[in-house]
Amino acid sequence: MERSTPRGLVPEVALDRSSPVPLYFQVASRLQQLIESGVMPVGGRLENEVELADRLAVSRPTIRRAVQYLVERGVLVRKRGVGTQIVHPKVRRPVELSSLYDDLTKSGQTPRTEIRTLHVGAPADHVAEALGIGEDAEVTWIERLRFADGEPLAIMHNAVPVDVLPLRREDLEERGLYELLRAAGYAPRMANQVVGARVATSAEARLLDDVRGAPLLTMTRTAWDASGRAVEYGSHIYRASRYSFELTLST
Repeated sequence: MERSTPRGLVPEVALDRSSPVPLYFQVASRLQQLIESGVMPVGGRLENEVELADRLAVSRPTIRRAVQYLVERGVLVRKRGVGTQIVHPKVRRPVELSSLYDDLTKSGQTPRTEIRTLHVGAPADHVAEALGIGEDAEVTWIERLRFADGEPLAIMHNAVPVDVLPLRREDLEERGLYELLRAAGYAPRMANQVVGARVATSAEARLLDDVRGAPLLTMTRTAWDASGRAVEYGSHIYRASRYSFELTLST
């Protein structure tokens, strides 16, 4: 594990000046990595832009743009009379078949779940269609509020066919849904996922400790096990200031 740095001091940042990637983005990306790894701890202050530009041998506009990039993403915040402060590492979730609970645990953050609704009943039409089941089938419908290190991050709605896995409130408070599915022999192996964006309603903002109209990321997913059976439908919203999807693309 990397050691934390003295207060405000950014460790050496390797920059590739021959790369087509802009210098400001290289600086911002490296700073975000240092924050996410804990080398630059939450609550610490960034050294001033003049000193940082001199040490990294880049221009002040480059540093200013890198810092603004992280401010816009909620990683840093500028405070009058205080300077630029590290707020929190943003949760970056790779777009792969994993659960938020798994991803938070792997990233060293502590997940906590508040079960707001859990009931068994007939699925809504769009859920039945997504799962490929009849409207007379029964699903367990769950609404959960997921926290990361004590801070609300996501509102999660899921439907699981009752004959796949009976769900209990106490299990969902202690374990992730995908962990429970894997333990029951229904590990998700393939999924169809759609990612979008919208603004928060007043009710959603209250739950997420945000403001009405705050940007949200949305995700709907239907997952199937190795036999091709649909095992889960999910519709989730995430605070855009604390969360992003990460993709690796190739040709």
